Amino acid sequence: MSFPKLPQPASSEVLLVCTCYEDGRALWGGLLDEIGARRDDDGLVLGDNGVRLRTVEDRAWDYLHGGNVPALVPDSSSGPAVVVLVDIPVVYGGDGPLLVDLAAIPGRGVRVPSARLGEILAALLDGSLTFDDLVRDMDRCGMYQGDGGQPAFPTPTPIRRSFFPALPSTAATLLVRTCFDDESGWRALLDDLGGMDAEGWVGADLDPDEIDVEHYPLTALVVGNPAFEGLQPGQVPALVPPDEHTTLVALADARTFADPGRPLTVVDLYDTPGQSAVLPCREVGSMACNLDIANMDFYEFIAEEGMQPWWEGS
Repeated sequence: MSFPKLPQPASSEVLLVCTCYEDGRALWGGLLDEIGARRDDDGLVLGDNGVRLRTVEDRAWDYLHGGNVPALVPDSSSGPAVVVLVDIPVVYGGDGPLLVDLAAIPGRGVRVPSARLGEILAALLDGSLTFDDLVRDMDRCGMYQGDGGQPAFPTPTPIRRSFFPALPSTAATLLVRTCFDDESGWRALLDDLGGMDAEGWVGADLDPDEIDVEHYPLTALVVGNPAFEGLQPGQVPALVPPDEHTTLVALADARTFADPGRPLTVVDLYDTPGQSAVLPCREVGSMACNLDIANMDFYEFIAEEGMQPWWEGS
């Protein structure tokens, strides 16, 4: 799937992009009423903050995700380093709009309460708030200053490297090695996942009669390229090609080789791009399966600070 470039914003306006359509018609849900905007000849102005929004709608951007956005911004863009998406969770779930970072870690996202959109954008534009601040203060549901509980393992904001190649295109899950200090630990991880076949997959040839449905095995394309050493969760969404609906990306990082259960850092690509969940490798297959059939949401696999994760009792 390819998307056209987004329009060139003026230096004083933020793009508000609809990514949800029905029969070619843009769906905004109740957002345009909830954000407290007034209309003028050039678009929308938010409350007393003076933030100007430019509404962008075309079904060519149907199902556009946050990680896709950085590649679609005009190269000569002089507009604000943030784009706002109105996506399926906004239209059908009543969630807040998704802010997408275009500068610090392009492609990562954070949701904000609809009624606070003007306040938060104004603070981002005048520099009193950074995108890192948004990420550090989001709850398990990806909402800035939300009441959904704090994650036990907050998504990191520092980055070690700024450039990585694109990840392979697949409609399944990717298992990406990002730490190369423990070769025996890496081999042990692959063994725990059933071993890697000649095509570079784990779990590709499962016997249905031997599957433990309580701990569904992971099927994933393995990426062991040192070019991805140091890759952080927030950097992942922009590296996933838009031509396939990749289920999720699981990172084998330093924690994987140091902690019991060989935990993987799993990255959300859709609801809150770049948000991470840390869980034992044996649970990631069940997570991928449930996300693939839309049986559970990503945030349900994020351990809450001070609470026992549900899978520890399984």
